[in-house]
Amino acid sequence: MTTANPEGARPRRFELPALPARLRLRRNVAHFVATGEHGSSVRPRTWFGTLRAALDRPLTAYYLLLGASALLLTIGLIMVLSASSVYSYEVNDGDSYAVVRRQLVWVLIGLPLAWVASRLPNRWVRRLAYPGFSVSLILLLLTAFFGVERNGNQNWLGVGPVVIQPSEIAKLAMVIWAAHIYANKERRLSSTHEIVVPVVPGMILATGLVVLGNDLGTALVLFALLLGSLWVVGAPRRFFTVMFTVVAVGLFVLVGTNAERLGRVTTFIDPFNDYHDKGWQPAHGLYALSTGGLFGQGIGASQQKWGDLPEAHTDFIFAVLGEELGLAGTLLVITLFLTIAFAALRVARRTADPFVRYASFGIVVWLVGQMIVNVGMVLALLPVIGIPLPLISYGGSALLPSLVALGLLVGFARREPEAARALAARRKVRSAGLSAARSR
Repeated sequence: MTTANPEGARPRRFELPALPARLRLRRNVAHFVATGEHGSSVRPRTWFGTLRAALDRPLTAYYLLLGASALLLTIGLIMVLSASSVYSYEVNDGDSYAVVRRQLVWVLIGLPLAWVASRLPNRWVRRLAYPGFSVSLILLLLTAFFGVERNGNQNWLGVGPVVIQPSEIAKLAMVIWAAHIYANKERRLSSTHEIVVPVVPGMILATGLVVLGNDLGTALVLFALLLGSLWVVGAPRRFFTVMFTVVAVGLFVLVGTNAERLGRVTTFIDPFNDYHDKGWQPAHGLYALSTGGLFGQGIGASQQKWGDLPEAHTDFIFAVLGEELGLAGTLLVITLFLTIAFAALRVARRTADPFVRYASFGIVVWLVGQMIVNVGMVLALLPVIGIPLPLISYGGSALLPSLVALGLLVGFARREPEAARALAARRKVRSAGLSAARSR
């Protein structure tokens, strides 16, 4: 009788057949894309280690920028629809969707521009620095003398049937222009003269043109861009002392000589002291936030947008967001902005390109700084100075430059050496999968 395993014979091991070379490549590449490591099987043991490992992956900044920007843009469209519905119904003959349709058009224009910006090589972006800054100065000059006045500020310029806000374009132009100049002077930035000329005079000129149009809020944002640019290149501390002193004196003069500005500054501390006049808008903004509670009244359920809260879909859209989405919604929006800041600063810290470093930091100062001013304005921590909430408030003039700036950040993140290798490896995985499918 024959047995399968005769006594004394070693049992044969069952071995899996070796993987084909194509499948081994796909497995190794997929592991590299997921972890950024070659063959490492060590896993963090704590939640902090897990989080840190996730944040250290090559494509983390890329995905954080894409995800946070997309969520903010989506929340913005929803909130513009809700906050503008009553206003739109009143001024557009019963059409509650007129405003959000215009915003959607701006989004459809801005997304391709953002995609182009993300794919544009840095050398082409830098070639646009001087032309872009020159055009923005010309537009600001035209606005100062021939602009359209709205809400006491002459900061709009009519171009045919379209009315634009050149100061929003100037923010993006100033960031790229300053980053380009400082990148060219990277090895000479130990000199005070190289730090100052021509960035400081150019930015002061642009800020002065904005002040001529009585747009003090935007002027403060441009001044913040100047301070951020000087800080990131390592300007001496005395620079900041002198500039803060000059700006404080200038603000004192500008506010003291204008009754409307003086009323806004004196009212924001306690809006209810002048409830029926200067304090009306900030007081109703606080009412909206206070009634939102933890999770809000629900989308579309705001009461303050029914005429009590001026500029509900523009400067004070954060108040409507807090009323309808509650504390959870407001914290989500702030967290998304901080996520963009984290990802952009991560790119700036890891890059070897000085232009990317300076431009990324400038965009963070612009977007996050403007968010802080807008939120502080709605919370009555700052005077009402007419600053929109980026990506959330209605308006194409503010939305398009913001989307282009975010597109630039996404492009910087894609071109990080490790991220570029990971994306190239992912393309190899896809091509290998398609080849395998065809071979079958």
